[in-house]
Amino acid sequence: MASKLLSHLNKHPRTKLAVQLSFSALIPAIPILYWSHNAKQERLERHQEVSTKLRIPSVQTIDDLMVEKCQPGDVILFDRRCECCASGASAAMACLLGKTILCEEEDGTRSVERGSYEHCGIVVPGQSTAKGAEHDPSNLCLLEATSGSGITCRPLLTRLEMSRSRSVILLPLSCPGESRYEVEHSDDDELAINEKTQFLKDQTHNELVKFRDKWLVDSDSQNYQSAHSNLSIMGVLLYMTGLYPTFPIPVSPSAWLVVSALQECGAAMKLNEKQSQQTKVEDFTRDGRFFEKDTVRLRPGWKFLSPVVMRETSVS
Repeated sequence: MASKLLSHLNKHPRTKLAVQLSFSALIPAIPILYWSHNAKQERLERHQEVSTKLRIPSVQTIDDLMVEKCQPGDVILFDRRCECCASGASAAMACLLGKTILCEEEDGTRSVERGSYEHCGIVVPGQSTAKGAEHDPSNLCLLEATSGSGITCRPLLTRLEMSRSRSVILLPLSCPGESRYEVEHSDDDELAINEKTQFLKDQTHNELVKFRDKWLVDSDSQNYQSAHSNLSIMGVLLYMTGLYPTFPIPVSPSAWLVVSALQECGAAMKLNEKQSQQTKVEDFTRDGRFFEKDTVRLRPGWKFLSPVVMRETSVS
């Protein structure tokens, strides 16, 4: 049978060429398929580990304590391990290109000492309507743009436990008059601050809820998950070639989502659409009060406090 097949191929050179090209494409694809299978398997095992984790009442883990520090509007940056991307080769390629081209070497202008942050999300209120849920840290979620699920909103604690990033950094958002993480004030000062900030905090909460619901619906209706990786790759390549001001494509879709959320809740200045689309993740690490370029401009009185390391598993 083998001899007949070889004879047939010799008599039909076009068929022989097609077979050769097929094998040429298949051989380099084998290690990619093997890597993709392992990455997905590791993600499933991680999910199983987190979902079956034994939780002891009144005993908090480090992740529990980190979540308690978070509030709606806070931004979380991820220094991801590209080899762990379980959403396919295109997602890993987008991650690698983002780290290589969009992440700059440490030049003393960033608020974080090390790390290549090419992905981010924003803390938003969860979807629970139970009484007191809006003040419950366990009800906080992370809104982010991803390849596997599109625009997704997952419980913040679960998201942290599932993460295999090298570093995870929290940028706490502070509104005008807020004394977050600062020394205690007198009763009169505290009352005055509460009166000034409560309206802004309630407005931030309500606007982020509206933003969350709108983008989740839009993501499902437009099947965003199938476009995220390609959109990320195109944004990086346009940035590299200097053509990004010409096309209405975000340089970093995840950074664009977070900036849009901050603008909707009144924390960030409402720049024109092109300027918002040109935002990179590492722009969040530079204080807009001191830098004109490569930063996120917040409205007067709003600021990001000192970064908080939520997780740092490796420096390599």
